[in-house]
Parts: sequence; C-alpha cells; structure tokens
Amino acid sequence: MAARNRSFVLWLHGLGDSGPANEPIRTFFAAPEFRHTKWAFPSAPNSPVSCNNGAVMPSWFDIHELPLSPGSPQDESGVLKAVENVHAMIDREVAGGIHPDNIFVCGFSQGGALTLASVLLYPKTLGGGAVFSGWVPFGSSVIERISPEARKTPILWSHGIADQVVLFEAGQAGPPFLQSAGISCEFKAYPNLGHSIAKEELSSLEAWIKGRLKALQDKQS
Repeated sequence: MAARNRSFVLWLHGLGDSGPANEPIRTFFAAPEFRHTKWAFPSAPNSPVSCNNGAVMPSWFDIHELPLSPGSPQDESGVLKAVENVHAMIDREVAGGIHPDNIFVCGFSQGGALTLASVLLYPKTLGGGAVFSGWVPFGSSVIERISPEARKTPILWSHGIADQVVLFEAGQAGPPFLQSAGISCEFKAYPNLGHSIAKEELSSLEAWIKGRLKALQDKQS
C-alpha cells in the first residue's frame, strides 16, 4: 500500500477519561476514505489534579481551576512535557511510513488543549488539528516557537455555547491567538451544547478530514 493512501488519527481524551472509552468514536468514520486509516486512543498517565483538590486521575497535565476561562492560570511546563509524548507518537507513525500530511490530531477538553499545543509545536506540517471544547494552554510567548511548517497546519475548533466547564469565551479566544500566529482556523459554535461532543461535531470532523485528504491527494496527482 502506498504511504500516501494511509492516514493516522490520534485522539486525545479529556480529564479523568481514558483512551479505550473513546474508541467508539471511530464508528462515525465509515466512509471509504477511512479504510486505510489507523487510529490511536492513548490514555493519559494518572496524576494529581489541582482543580480536583489533588485527586489522582488520568490527566495530560495539571489544571488549576474550573471552570476554565480566558484568564485561567496554565500549567505550561506540564503541557510542554505532554507535547513531547504526543510528538513521540506522531514520530513513530512517520517512521512507519505515514506522511505527516495524512496525520490528524484530535482531542476533547484537556485533550483538545493538548491537541492544539501538539500540532503548533510539531516541526512539520500535519494534516490538521481538531479541538473540541478546548482552550489555548499557554501564553503568546510560545508563538515564537512555532515553525513555519507548523503554521501551515489547519485547525478545526468546535465549542458548545452552553459549556460551563471550559467556558465558551475560552474557546473563542483560540482563533485570535491562531490568527496572530498566521494559522488557519475554522471555528464552529454549537448553541445549547454543554461540555460534551455532539454527533454534528463528529460529522463535521469526518467531512473536514475527508476534504483534507482529497485536497492532499489532488495536490500529489
């Protein structure tokens, strides 16, 4: 099988969740374009979480307070450490023959924030990053670390207007941040949606990835 026909989707779960619990998501991606797609649903390590009074649970990095707002303090060092682990997962797939253009990182809530950080700081252009109910997990100083190739990776951002865990305003802060870095972002707001993933969001993600894969195939033909 030609490497260009293969793709990889990495899904990063939210705080307190697990990779296996999110595996049913792949059933929404039954189109022929996904017949050569490899999926990965890793689980975060167990760590104490400040916003839950130090309780130990699956967490990619520390979260200091909930609900999350645009001014919430961030665990930047923890985020950057988690990014290294995500990059190692991506590097393994690239070494296995999957082109970076065909790699998509997606995540919900804390996993969405990690998705954003991971694709922005990866040295190569990826197929895309999809952020669901996420936020920008670091300050503007990180923009200087984003490579020219990473700035070409598009972002799909979805957020429920009724989200009371990661406030909608925290999601809204994402596109201006990305715009300041010269990064393309498609932002979708979902009225009446709280802190969860709707079928409409997954349908949108499926169409977005299909469109990206087709565009990349047309570019190579």
